[in-house]
Amino acid sequence: VRQVARASYRALGRIAMEIIWLSRATKQDLLDYFDAPVGWEHVEAALASGNGAIIVMGHFGNWELGAAYLAARGVPTDAVAMHMANPLSDGFITRTRTRLGLHVVFDEQAVRRIPKALKEGRAIVLVSDQGAKGLAATYVPFFGRPAKTPRGAAVFARRYDLPIVFVAAVRQPDNRYRLHATPVPVASAGDKERDVEETVRNYTRVIEDYVKQYPEQYFWQHRRWKRQPPDTPPHLREP
Repeated sequence: VRQVARASYRALGRIAMEIIWLSRATKQDLLDYFDAPVGWEHVEAALASGNGAIIVMGHFGNWELGAAYLAARGVPTDAVAMHMANPLSDGFITRTRTRLGLHVVFDEQAVRRIPKALKEGRAIVLVSDQGAKGLAATYVPFFGRPAKTPRGAAVFARRYDLPIVFVAAVRQPDNRYRLHATPVPVASAGDKERDVEETVRNYTRVIEDYVKQYPEQYFWQHRRWKRQPPDTPPHLREP
């Protein structure tokens, strides 16, 4: 536990420095910082119909570089984000995200803007592993404990019959990155609520699989099990 915790804080420090670097990097700088992607064909296949696609990410690896990399590769990308409490930090992060072609959609605009972006064939990026207060979510297991998890990606995928691809920028031993893309099954049994919940379970399982492989690259500083159903048994509550 101590080893993973220390490594996780080292990773968080690197992420902070890389975001500062990203605020000045060129598109080619960013592309050169990545090795050849794994599963890129899944991103291409998801966008091939021209009807848009849903990209799910987690707070894993360097999610900021991962989203920027998509845009740098020419993927028309809209990233859904929440405002930061500090307006100066909020402005800095927004400028950093947009300067290489990423389009930011703030959460209060998402319901109106996402359908329009999908009609334009754009990829919608949703970071879907933090159940923030007021965010549409459902409770699904994460490492066996119920965790409030955003459901927007599942809702839009089902409503518009779109594929979901999970994308992660995984740090390599030499501190460069490699983008991994994994298709996520979208449930379509006919019951809307059950389909949405099963799809949320599916991308949460994918996130969990990546965390199992690289536990030090997850954002453990966030209290993932803070929000749980009131009837959660004591042995499954926040550790």
